[in-house]
Amino acid sequence: MRSDGKKWEKVDGRAMLTGEYRKSVDEKGRLMIPAKIRAEISGSLLVVTRGIDRSKCLWLFTPDMWRKISDDLVNSTSIYSHQARLFHRRFIAPAQEVEVDRAGRIIIPATLREYGGLAKDCIVVGMLNRLEVWDEEMYKTYWENTEDEFQEAAEAIGESIGKA
Repeated sequence: MRSDGKKWEKVDGRAMLTGEYRKSVDEKGRLMIPAKIRAEISGSLLVVTRGIDRSKCLWLFTPDMWRKISDDLVNSTSIYSHQARLFHRRFIAPAQEVEVDRAGRIIIPATLREYGGLAKDCIVVGMLNRLEVWDEEMYKTYWENTEDEFQEAAEAIGESIGKA
């Protein structure tokens, strides 16, 4: 919600999920979805899967966004392609629907918690069309290790989109 009480403007009908939030995974594998994020998504389901970076964060999507992404992937690749099958197995296969309970929590499946190294302290990051869930220490390390790379990316991307 904006400070004036209205929902953020949607882009192409989707909420603009942004922000960094410190949260914890409890002993039952539950993670609180930040209230600000919950206010921007409709429904009580999310889809969680492995992110594609080497840093092993998790990606969460609304069911509609997941359907669009997975349909695009399946429709633009061939089951006869080794690379496509590899990608499908590592990105689509681990995906699971999770329900947001009345308290605003989701249960992250054990296999995905293990993959992401989520034991306690986490960072939930809004990335416009998805959320990322990181182990807090992995997130700090990622930021430290990618500073130079970020500067190069900012320059390259800045050149491709023009002056702001």
